[in-house]
Amino acid sequence: MLNSLKNRKIKSFLDRDEETIDPMSNLANLFDVAMVFAVAFMVALVSFLQIPGMLQNKDYTVITNPGKPDMEIIVKEGEEIKHYEATDATGSGQGELLGKAYRLPDGRVVYVPANKEEK
Repeated sequence: MLNSLKNRKIKSFLDRDEETIDPMSNLANLFDVAMVFAVAFMVALVSFLQIPGMLQNKDYTVITNPGKPDMEIIVKEGEEIKHYEATDATGSGQGELLGKAYRLPDGRVVYVPANKEEK
């Protein structure tokens, strides 16, 4: 009984038309798996780099490595994104005193506006 059942499975496989047997069908499945993997990788990369914030219509500022020589500032205002890098150059020019900033022992920075009489 078992032998006849085995022969029937082999015979039915061999009796198929050449048109129904497609050796490339497994390759199509591999392509589908690769596409799912690629989309998952892109979603993980976008969430890791926190890019969704850049795609929204909100204004924001990102400061990396504050107070260090390799500090960078990224400012997004509307559709425009500006990138600034810290340099050793000293700025100069004309302007008015707006106030003073103090760094507290715990690392916080406090801004104190200047009085009109101090100018």
